[in-house]
Amino acid sequence: MLARSVSRFLHSRRGFYLALLLAPPLLWLGTVYLGSLLVLLAQSFYAIDEFTARVVPELTLKTYRQLVGQPANVDIILRTLAMAVAVTLAAAVIAFPIAYYMARYAGLRMRAFFYVGVMLPMWTSYLVKVYAWRLLLAKEGIISWALTGLGLQGSLDRLLAVPVVGGPSLASSYIGMFIVFVYMWLPFMILPLAAALERVPESLLQASADLGARPGQTFRNVVLPLALPGLAAGSIFTFSLTLGDYIIPTVVGAPGYFVGMMVYQQQGTAGNMPLAAAFSIVPIVLIAIYLALARRMGAFDAL
Repeated sequence: MLARSVSRFLHSRRGFYLALLLAPPLLWLGTVYLGSLLVLLAQSFYAIDEFTARVVPELTLKTYRQLVGQPANVDIILRTLAMAVAVTLAAAVIAFPIAYYMARYAGLRMRAFFYVGVMLPMWTSYLVKVYAWRLLLAKEGIISWALTGLGLQGSLDRLLAVPVVGGPSLASSYIGMFIVFVYMWLPFMILPLAAALERVPESLLQASADLGARPGQTFRNVVLPLALPGLAAGSIFTFSLTLGDYIIPTVVGAPGYFVGMMVYQQQGTAGNMPLAAAFSIVPIVLIAIYLALARRMGAFDAL
């Protein structure tokens, strides 16, 4: 009888029933995620005492002045931002033709094959893939061996001799780091793009052709605007994951800190939680700016 009474009560009050269902996940999200972000934000307004090396729990902007006032810290932020933008653009360029073929031309079996192929690398351990790429990109690795066999070793040497991005080998250069980043986050760009392109009505493409539009004009004026939500979703993944990653820059790449590495080092080795928290706020601010720009450009209008 009690269960039946409760069932009738909830059935007649749909709003209360919905709130009751959503309460546990929202409480978990608010307590664990948003609560930790607020604590992190509060920590960033503290500072380290230079004599005792202890955190002084008093509100101050000293840590942020240190973050933006020291050229080394600004260089770390700009280096991370440049890598995130480059990875996002490269992933979009590579992913678009793959997603377009999956959505518009592949049959059901071929589409399933593509989806499995895209998601298959995600089933492998992240660390295993990173260290495997370090072996592949090493000076005596299989990529160098293959390029030597094709007579392209000279081109590789000239590429590695480029200032800033080059290095002794692909595994010790920003070029190698860029390759690993693109490989890691490419599935996160392909899947949203394919989903967005599948929703493009075939009738619009036919109407564009009937009105005399060339394939390039149809792509620019019909396909690309309708694919913007998927492109925006994929770019959010690639951009944010590159900003916060610290394992790939630690294992692969030239010497030089990234934001994720600084967060890990400051809160661990250095014990400077306020500066680690301030560095953690940087990706949040950059992603918020990116979302604002994407929304202003109309990337979310079709969602």
